[in-house]
Amino acid sequence: MLGLLVQWVLYGVALLVVSRIVPGFHVEGLWPAMIAALVIGLLNATFGLILKILTFPLSILTLGLFLLVINGLMILVASSIVRGFRVSGFVPASGARWCWRCWGC
Repeated sequence: MLGLLVQWVLYGVALLVVSRIVPGFHVEGLWPAMIAALVIGLLNATFGLILKILTFPLSILTLGLFLLVINGLMILVASSIVRGFRVSGFVPASGARWCWRCWGC
């Protein structure tokens, strides 16, 4: 349980760092970042999983690059749900996912 809370805090801090690096990706503070991290995690665990299963053949054809599209879409959906978390479009969402992935999140 403690590990889950630590991971959630680290994801929230990673969102804050990414918001400073990627233009078009804005987080207004620690609390919106924490909520956004939670929402992104829930979306990836539910809708993201369903989309990954449905688009498995396309992911094979693109050697897994289509998974970045799905992750970018999950970030865009989360930005429409969480106040204080804004993403200007698909390119900033994908760029943020690349940065986030580089830190192992």
